[in-house]
Amino acid sequence: MFRGKQTRVLLLNDMERLERTLFRLEQGFELQLRLGPTLQGKSVHVHINYPAPGKKFVSSSFHQLEWVNPSGREDDSDKYCKLDLEIAGSYQYYFGCGNEERTGGGYIVVDPVLRIGHERKILPLDCITVQTYLAKCLGPLDEWLDRLRVAKETGYNMIHFTPLQKLGASRSCYSIADQLELNPDFSSPGKNYTWMDVGNLTEKLKKEWSMLCITDVVYNHTAANSKWIRLHPECGYNLVNSPYLKPAWLLDRALWHFSCAVADGKYSDSGLPPLIENDKGITILQGLLWTEVFSQLKLWEFLQVNVEKNVEQFRKVLQAGNRPAGPELEGKPKLKVIQDSQYRRFSNTVDMQLALEMFGRHTNGPKSIQECCDWFKMSLEELNAECYKEMHSHHEKAINCIVETVCYERLASHGPQLGPVTRTNPLVTRYFTFPFEDMTMEQENQLMQNPNDACHLLAHNGWVMADDPLRNFAEPGCNVYLRRELVCWGDSVKLRYGDKPEDCPYLWAHMKKYTEITAKHFSGVRLDNCHSTPLHVAEYMLAVARQHRPDLYVVAELFTGSEELDNIFMTRLGITALIREAMSAGDSHEEGRLVYRFGGEPVGSFVQPNLRPLVPSVAHAMFLDVTNDNECPILVRSVFDALASTAIVSMACCASGSTRGYDELVPQQISVVKEERLYPKWNPDALPSSVEVNLQTGIMAGKLALNKLHQELAEKGFTQVYVDQLDEDTVAVTRHCPSTHQSVLTVSRTAFKNLETHQYRAHLAPMYIPGKIEEVILEAHTVERKAESYVKDERFINGMPNYTVEIREHIQLKDSEIVKQGDAITEGRSEFVEEIFFEKLTPGSVITFRVSLDPNSQKMVGYLRTQLSQFNRLYKSGSLIDSNVPGILKIALDFLMSKLTLAEMNVLLFLCDAEEQEDGGGCYNIPSWMPLKYGGLQGFVSVLSEIRPKNDLGHPFCDNLRQGDWMIDYVSSRLMNKGGALREVGKWFSAVFIYLKHIPRYLVPCYFDAIIVGAYATAVDAVFNQMSSFVQNGSTLVKQLALGSVQMCGVGRIPALPPLSPELEDVPVRLNSVTKQEEQCCISLAAGLPHFSTGIFRCWGRDTFIALRGLMLLTGRYLEARNIILAFAGTMRHGLIPNLLGQGVTARYNCRDAVWWWLQCIQDYCNVVPNGTDILMCPVSRMYPTDDSEAQPLGTVVHDQPLYVVIQEAMQRHMQGVEFRERNAGPQIDHNMRDEGFNVEAKVNPETGFVYGGNRFNCGTWMDKMGESDKAHNRGVPATPRDGSVVEIVGLCKSAVRWLMTMNENGNFPYSSVTIHRDGTEQSVSYKEWNQRIQENFERFFYVSDDPADPNEQHPELVHKKCIYKDSYGASSLWCDYQLRPNFTIAMVVAPELFTVQRAWEALEIVEKKLLGPLGMKTLDPDDLVYCGIYDNALDNDNYNCAKGFNYHQGPEWLWPVGYFLRAKLYFAKKMGQEKYNESVYLVKNVLSRIYTHLERSPWKGLPELTNENGQYCPFSCETQAWSIATFLEALYDL
Repeated sequence: MFRGKQTRVLLLNDMERLERTLFRLEQGFELQLRLGPTLQGKSVHVHINYPAPGKKFVSSSFHQLEWVNPSGREDDSDKYCKLDLEIAGSYQYYFGCGNEERTGGGYIVVDPVLRIGHERKILPLDCITVQTYLAKCLGPLDEWLDRLRVAKETGYNMIHFTPLQKLGASRSCYSIADQLELNPDFSSPGKNYTWMDVGNLTEKLKKEWSMLCITDVVYNHTAANSKWIRLHPECGYNLVNSPYLKPAWLLDRALWHFSCAVADGKYSDSGLPPLIENDKGITILQGLLWTEVFSQLKLWEFLQVNVEKNVEQFRKVLQAGNRPAGPELEGKPKLKVIQDSQYRRFSNTVDMQLALEMFGRHTNGPKSIQECCDWFKMSLEELNAECYKEMHSHHEKAINCIVETVCYERLASHGPQLGPVTRTNPLVTRYFTFPFEDMTMEQENQLMQNPNDACHLLAHNGWVMADDPLRNFAEPGCNVYLRRELVCWGDSVKLRYGDKPEDCPYLWAHMKKYTEITAKHFSGVRLDNCHSTPLHVAEYMLAVARQHRPDLYVVAELFTGSEELDNIFMTRLGITALIREAMSAGDSHEEGRLVYRFGGEPVGSFVQPNLRPLVPSVAHAMFLDVTNDNECPILVRSVFDALASTAIVSMACCASGSTRGYDELVPQQISVVKEERLYPKWNPDALPSSVEVNLQTGIMAGKLALNKLHQELAEKGFTQVYVDQLDEDTVAVTRHCPSTHQSVLTVSRTAFKNLETHQYRAHLAPMYIPGKIEEVILEAHTVERKAESYVKDERFINGMPNYTVEIREHIQLKDSEIVKQGDAITEGRSEFVEEIFFEKLTPGSVITFRVSLDPNSQKMVGYLRTQLSQFNRLYKSGSLIDSNVPGILKIALDFLMSKLTLAEMNVLLFLCDAEEQEDGGGCYNIPSWMPLKYGGLQGFVSVLSEIRPKNDLGHPFCDNLRQGDWMIDYVSSRLMNKGGALREVGKWFSAVFIYLKHIPRYLVPCYFDAIIVGAYATAVDAVFNQMSSFVQNGSTLVKQLALGSVQMCGVGRIPALPPLSPELEDVPVRLNSVTKQEEQCCISLAAGLPHFSTGIFRCWGRDTFIALRGLMLLTGRYLEARNIILAFAGTMRHGLIPNLLGQGVTARYNCRDAVWWWLQCIQDYCNVVPNGTDILMCPVSRMYPTDDSEAQPLGTVVHDQPLYVVIQEAMQRHMQGVEFRERNAGPQIDHNMRDEGFNVEAKVNPETGFVYGGNRFNCGTWMDKMGESDKAHNRGVPATPRDGSVVEIVGLCKSAVRWLMTMNENGNFPYSSVTIHRDGTEQSVSYKEWNQRIQENFERFFYVSDDPADPNEQHPELVHKKCIYKDSYGASSLWCDYQLRPNFTIAMVVAPELFTVQRAWEALEIVEKKLLGPLGMKTLDPDDLVYCGIYDNALDNDNYNCAKGFNYHQGPEWLWPVGYFLRAKLYFAKKMGQEKYNESVYLVKNVLSRIYTHLERSPWKGLPELTNENGQYCPFSCETQAWSIATFLEALYDL
C-alpha cells in the first residue's frame, strides 16, 4: 500500500525536557526538529547522537544538525533541521541557545526491521506471534527441532528461549552460573555442543521455518555458585567494598541462627514450634524476634559515637589553647555524626571544628573547660539517642517484613505453604551468601573483620515492592537489606557495576562478551528484571548488542507502576515492545479493554497527513495470553476459557504470544525453578494418550488458525480496532482495513468461571453486523473427548488429554453450527446490516467473520477513492473507475479552482455567519454543538484540524455527518446557489458527494475530511498563485496571514463601495439578481469579523487604509486596491474621507485621521505597484462636488476629477481649516454623543505645521470610544478625545507633505504648494516650507526630555514617563499629552526622519518594556491611574473608567500597533548598529512566533482586534481583524 514519505515534526521549546516522553519512529521516516514559539528568533543549536553518515553509534558522541530554511527569509516558522532515520535504536537529542549548552532535550526511539526466510521478507512488528520455551526443558540440542516444531506447526513466527547458559545450583532458568558457557545439559553423551551450533539452529529456523529466535539477557545477578564470582568477588556487593552492609549481614546471620534454633525445637516451650500454624505462633515469633535477635545484636552501636573518647579528644583541643576563629555562627548549628567508613561499632566521629565553634567559646580556665566538655558530652549523648531511635525504626520495619513473609509462606492459602521451619526451608530467606562451614555468631564476627573472608560474603538479589526503579537498593543510603524489605532470590548474587567500566573492569568485560554472544546468534533479547537493571549498564550492553545486530528486537517487562517511569526505560534503552499479560484482566471486559489499549486506531479513523507533528507514543505491546510468572489459567479461570481468551489476545493490533504448555492445556504452572521435565515432541500421528503432540492436542488447532489470522491482519493493514462488550462474558473484536474497508470480526465467549459451578446465561441477544458477511473464517469451541483423565507425567510436560478443540474453517454463514443468519437489513441508502443469532456460542466458543462492504458501497468507495487520488496517491489503492462518471468529475478540481477570482475565493473559503445571513443563509449549525465559524471551507477545516489528529470520532461534528446528509448538502448547495465559476465548483462537490452518501455512515467522517481537506488545499494553492511573489515565496506564516486578504475582501449581496467612474477601465461588473441590470462589484475590505462584516458597519475609512498596504498591496491585489482608493476618493467632503462609509450616502465625516491614512496608501500604491503613479491620473467620480451638495447620481462623468486634484483638495482644505457640524446631528446618528461633539474641526498650526483639531466631546482618531453608561455618568464623554495635535496624524501629515514635495520635484504631481484665503488675502504655503516646519518643531514639542531644565518643556509637573514622545500636543486636558501610548511608533514608521535615532531607540525600549504584551500592545501605560486591561462592553456599573467598555483604549492590548512597533524597532535598530539589529530581529521573530501559534490554533484563522491584559482572551473583540493581520504582514515584509 502506498504511504509516501513520512515526516514527523518535533517542536523544540525552551526549557522543555522530554526525557520521560516516548517518541517512536520507523526506519525510513524523516524527523524534522522545528523551533517552537519560545525559541524563534534565537540562535539555537541542536545536537544528536544518531550516527553521522559513515560513522558508528557512540552514545556520548553528539553532532550538530544543520538548519534548513525553505523560504530563507522573514520568520522562523518554517526553519528546521532534519534526520533521515535508517538505523534502529535509542537516540538522544539536546538543544541550547547561544552560549547555553543545554536548555532542553529528549530521546527518540527508532524501531527495528525484522526479516525472515531465504528471501529476507520483512516481518512487521504487529505480525509477531511468539512462544516462550524454558530452555532447560528442551533436552539435548539434537532433539530441539522435534520439540520446537510444535511452535512452527501451530503458526508461531518467533520463539523466546529462557537463558541457554549453564544454570546455577537452584536450576532456576534465570540463575546463570556462567554467562559465557552453553548449558552442558544440551550436549548428549559423546557430543559437546557450542554456541556455534546454537547459532546454526537459530539461522535454520529463521531461513527455513521463517521463525525468529530471541532469548533473555540477565544483567542484574549471577548464580550464587558461579565460579567466576568466587574469583572476582569485587563484582558483587560484599562486606569489603560495601562495608555499610555489615549491620544487615549480622542481622541476617542472627536470623539464620534463630531459624536453626526454631527448627531444632528450642523455642517450642516458649510457644514457637517448628510448624507455625496460627496467628498465636506469629505473635510469639514477633516477641522472640525482639528479645532473642534484635536486642542482642545492638546494631545501633554501628551508628553511634564513643562519647568518652570524643570528649577526651575535645578536652585536649581546648587545653591546647585552640579557640574558635571569627564571629559566632548564625542560627542554631547542629552536630552530625560522621560515619566511620569501615562501619565499626562506636567508631564514628563528629566535626571537632564545629564542636569548638559551638562549645569552646568561653574557656577561661580549667573550670570553664570542664563546663564546655560537659555541654559537648550532653550533645553527643543526644546524638546517640537519635541513632538508637533511627535503628529502632529499622528494626520495627524489619520485624514487620519478616512476619508478613512468614504469614504468606506458611499460613496463607494462596501462598506456597512451606510447612515446618527447617534448615532447607528456613524461617526467612538468607540475604547474603555464606560459603563457609557453620560457626557461632562470635566466630562470624571475626570472619567479618578479615577482608580475605569478608569479600566472599555477598548480597543476594531480589526485588523491593513499590520501590523507585531508578534507585539501586544495594547502594549506600538505602537500608533495604537492614529493614528486610527485599523479596530475596537466595540463589543469585546482585552484581555491582559501579558507574562505568573502570569501576569494575572484569564484570563489564564479562557481560560485554555475554552480550556479544547473544546478539550474534539471536534476533532479539528480553531484558530480564529490566526495572531493576541499572539503566547505564543496560544502555551500554544494548549499544554493544546493536553493533553486532543493528535491528535488534528488544522486549522487556516493566513493573514500575507508572507510564512515565516506563518511558524512561523505553527511551533510554530503545525497547521495542513491553510484555503485557492477559492474565492481569479479572474479567472479559478488562480483557477487551486491553486489546483496545495495546494498539490500532478506531474504525473509520481519519487519514493523517504524511507530514504531521510527532506526538508521544504508547509503548508497543507484546500481548501474551500467559507468561511463566502467571498462575495457571486453567486453575484460575477454567479449561474452557483458554481458546476464548487467546482469541481475544490474537485480535490485538500488536505482537501477541503465549508460553509453551498453554495450548496443550497443561493444568499447572510450569515453574522456571522447579520444572525439570521435557516438552513433548511433535508427532502428527500421536494419539491423545501419547506424550507427543499434534493439532488434536488441547487448543492447538485453534491456536494455529488464530496465529495465521493474527499475521494476516497485520500484513494486510487491518490497523483499525473496535471492541464491543456484547454481555458480561462475550467480547467482539473488529479489525478493519482502511484501504479495502474489509473487516474481520471475532466474537469470543469467555469462561472465566468454572462451568460446573457457575450459571452462564442461556440466551444471547442477536448481533447486527454492518456490511456483507463473506465467510466464517473459523468457528471453534473446546470440547471434552473420550480419553484417559489427566495424570501428570514424570518425564514430560503433558496437557489434559480429555479436551480438544472442534474447529471448522472457511465455511459459508449458512453452514455455521454456532450462529444462524437472520435478515439482511438496509437502513437508509447506505447501511447494509446482517442480523446474526447465536445458537451455540457456548462458553469457550469463538467465531470469526470476514465482512466486506456490500457491493454497492464497495463500488462507491472505489469511485470516491479515484476522485481523492488527485489530492493524495494513497487513495489509488482500492480505487475504481466509474464508467458513468459525471462530466464535471472528468475535470480536475485544480482547473476549476483556477477559474475563481479572489473575490470568489472569499465565498468559497470564508464568509462568517453575518455575511451568510446577508445572502439569506447562515453558517452550518450543529444542533448538539455550535455553528461553524464560516460558511466556506475554512469553517469545516478548522473543526476537522482539531479532531483529526486525536481521531475524535465521537465529536458532535462526526455524529452529525453519520446521522444524515445535511452538512454534505450544505457544502454543495451553498456554492451551486452562487452562480458563475463557484457553481461549477459546487457541481463538483455535489457529484463527488453522491458517492459519499452511498457508503456506510461510519466511513462518512473520514471521507468527508479527505474531500474537504483536498479541496481546501487546492483552493489555497490557487489563491497563492494569484498573489505576489512575496506571498508565493514566503514562509508559512506569510501565507497564513495573506489568506486574511481573502478572508476580509469580498463583495457581498449589496456592494459596499460607491460606484466608480464609467471612464475607469477594468472595473468588475455583474448582473444584479433583482434588477437584472449590470452593476459594479468591487470588493470592499471588512474591518473585522464577525462584528464589522456587513451592512453599514462593514467599511470604515480608517480601518480600510490602515489595512490596505498589508492585505492588498503586499499581496499583489493592485487593481482592487486602486478601486478602493478611488471609491473613497469619490466620497471626499470637507477635505475628509468618511469614517463610516455607509456606501457614501450615509457616510459620517467625524474622524480626523482617515484622510491621512488614505493619503499614506496612495503614496504606498505609487511606491509598491509597477507604474503606480498612473493612479494619480485616474478619474474620481465625486459624490459630493461641494461640501453642501446632495449625493450625486453616480455613473455619470459630469463631476469626475483626476485623483491628484482630490489629493490637493484634501491638503488645501486642511491648511485653510476644516470646521463644520455633522449633518443630521443628534441621536438619530449617534445616541451617545453630546451636542458639542458633532462639531468637527481639523486645521494646521501655521507656526508648527502640525495638524490639530477635535474637542473634548468627540474622538476623531482610532481611539474612538464614546461613554455609554448612565450609571457611571460617562455617557457622551469620550474616553480618549485626543484633541489637539495627535502624534500619528502629525507623522502621517509629514509623510504626505514630504511625498507630495518629492512628487512635484519629479514632475509627477502638478502642485508645489497649497493656497489659502486668510484675512481677505490669498496666501501660499509650499510643501517644502510645510515639510520644514514640521521637521523643525516635532521633537521640540513632542519629545519628553529627561532634563528637568529643558526649555521646551512647559509642564514638567505633568511628566510621568521620561524619554518618550507625547501622545498629543495641545490637548484640552493637558495631562493627556503626557500619557504613554503606542501611537508615536506609527509616526516613526511613516516619518522616521522626525526622530533623533538615540531618542527614538530609548522611547522604543520603554514601549517594549511597558506596553508590549504576548499578542498585542497595551493602549495605555499600566502605571497610569486610569489603566484597566480588561475590556467588558456588557458590564454596566458605577465605575466611571470601565462601565460599558469605557476603557476600550485604556489598557486592553490591541494587535495592529504591534506591527508598527516592530517596523519602527527594525528601522532604528539598523541605525544603532549590527548588535542592536540582531537583538531586534530576535524580538520581532519571537513576537511573530506567538502570532503564528495563535493563527494555528484559531478556528477563525485570523488575528483578533485585541486581547485583555497579558494576552487573555477577550470575548468582546472581533475574532479576526483586518488591520491586525495587515500590520504583521508589513512587519514580515520589512524583515
